Amino acid sequence: MNRFLKSALSGTVIVLALSAVAQDASAQQYRRQGSVVFVTPNGEILDYMPEGSGYTRDRAGNRVLVDGYGNIIATEARSRGYYPPPPSRQVYGRDVYNNDPYYSEDQYGDTRYSERGAVTGAIPREASIDRQQLDQPYPQNPQNDGDYASIDPDQQQPQVTQPTRPADPVITLKNKSKSEIVALQVFLDRAGVSPGAIDGHMGANVTKAVYAYEQMTGETLDPNNTDAILEQLRMSGGLPVVSYTITPADAAGPYVAEIPEDYAHKSQMTSLAFTSVTEALAERFHMDEGFLKELNAGADFTVPGTIIKVVNPGEVKTGSVARIIADKGKKQVFAYDASGNLISAYPASIGSTDTPSPSGTVTVERVAFNPGYTYNPKINFQQGANDKILNIPPGPNGPVGTVWMALSKPTYGIHGTPEPSKIGRTQSHGCIRLTNWDATELAKMVKPGVTVEFVD
Repeated sequence: MNRFLKSALSGTVIVLALSAVAQDASAQQYRRQGSVVFVTPNGEILDYMPEGSGYTRDRAGNRVLVDGYGNIIATEARSRGYYPPPPSRQVYGRDVYNNDPYYSEDQYGDTRYSERGAVTGAIPREASIDRQQLDQPYPQNPQNDGDYASIDPDQQQPQVTQPTRPADPVITLKNKSKSEIVALQVFLDRAGVSPGAIDGHMGANVTKAVYAYEQMTGETLDPNNTDAILEQLRMSGGLPVVSYTITPADAAGPYVAEIPEDYAHKSQMTSLAFTSVTEALAERFHMDEGFLKELNAGADFTVPGTIIKVVNPGEVKTGSVARIIADKGKKQVFAYDASGNLISAYPASIGSTDTPSPSGTVTVERVAFNPGYTYNPKINFQQGANDKILNIPPGPNGPVGTVWMALSKPTYGIHGTPEPSKIGRTQSHGCIRLTNWDATELAKMVKPGVTVEFVD
């Protein structure tokens, strides 16, 4: 998710156009012509051009009306997406999964997923977000808008060399198709041992999840026994991939055009929201965004009523976490209850050579959902040429994603990420980084006082 300029809210990645008619000296009147409209972030049709505004393009090439700060005012959209959509649509182009026995044959979409976020651990975008002050005991006023996470690298503490532990045996799949690997990933996701972003590839995150499943259940899992995996899926929620109908709310967002790299530019935005329908849906359904597009080659994600294929993930894991182990070697986080039973496991990015994570045991002090981020060059890593304290607004594309769990070692925490497909494959600035949906799920099972043990 490399981005440049991204502003606060907006319509969608829908293809649009609109014409203007002069109204007065301070504004220019617009009206709908034919099949196109101009849509504001709250879904209303804009009929004038605010003073000082201008046009830009989002990363899909669609025209966007922005103010002088780059904040999105409105986005061009097809009027058929708002007045109203046709009763049903077939996915455009070739669907290589239509005849696959591992995927749903439903041609009309699965209405179970019509409400965003209803079936995953991701926070629904239209839901109210509990946000606690990071400098106060949890919980605090959920309406407070001044919550900011602050992260700095470790103070270059010397690392103690630990004996190398034997690695888990490598798992070899025998001539498995991408759809069969997806079935395995969905099975693990539903079991509460996250494989990370589901992409149809047998990588390290999947291997770690297989062994975590065996630790959790005491049962041996044969990843090559696809028939047994599919039978388990049938009894725990159905096929691994199902049809989903894009709703007007999905298409409307709010979205921002782009995410700037420079933190000073980020600080000028009002939100670090999603940039597209595909990015938002991929996160909601625990998918790699590229895989979502591949699965729906030719589909127009910007039009309400379009039927697409999505992963059918598990219900949000529930329970009460009493102890967390952050395994730096495995790049994995394990959550246990008070009886020592493994509740869930997640792939993680934990520290780096330059900014290592702490060692030993700390505790969770505070939990904040949808936090902002405070960049302080005196205690944080150096970002570009920025030499002043910057308050970065919240959003799933913020530096700490959708969740911040502050640890008793100052400036360290467990948090989400704007780049879920890199979890377990890249390093962090000393903290524990999870996908947004995994971080959210874990945060809802954690309270202040929970111990977090870093092991090498």
